[in-house]
Amino acid sequence: MARIPLTAGVDEAGRGCLAGPVVAAAVILPKGYKARLPGLTDSKLLTEKRRGELALTVKSISRAWAIGVSWPREIEACNILHATKLAMGRAVLRLKLRPERLQIDGNQTILLEGFLQEAVVDGDRRKPVISAASVVAKVFRDHLMTRLDRRYPGYGFAEHKGYGTRAHRLAIRRLGPCHMHRATFQGVREEPPSQENLCLPGLDT
Repeated sequence: MARIPLTAGVDEAGRGCLAGPVVAAAVILPKGYKARLPGLTDSKLLTEKRRGELALTVKSISRAWAIGVSWPREIEACNILHATKLAMGRAVLRLKLRPERLQIDGNQTILLEGFLQEAVVDGDRRKPVISAASVVAKVFRDHLMTRLDRRYPGYGFAEHKGYGTRAHRLAIRRLGPCHMHRATFQGVREEPPSQENLCLPGLDT
């Protein structure tokens, strides 16, 4: 019997945010995973509680999982699409097992050689291995934004996770952008930087 190629699902979280990094996850699921992951789907369709439960299970049963990150300065330098692909590539290369095949959410492949790649539109709903990556990336990023809320108070990162909500935009207008804001994004670039937050240490290393 021919061996089934090892497949990693790849997805991101935070691409459309005004602040914080874009985070990608790559996941390789084992055989028989379905019984252990009931209700697995696109992370955006799950409650926060269920996402957290599924993320823990995915990480405990997966053959391999990894995270890749692209921080705001990199997003500004090379644009969000390229930064997202970089984060995805970093996640894949950090897997403890090397997959032969990648299934990537969206309509584009990423800049990696040596892998068969399949871009899957709505893959986070259609392909369980991509759904698993979606959940892991979202939960990781949400926890990170909660930590950043303590370092950069006043913007509400713990609540909106960096997305362009009305409350977030009003906070940017009131305080000016901080080090975690994406200066090239509409809704951020019109406002002067916050002098108080410019002197705080960044996390983009």
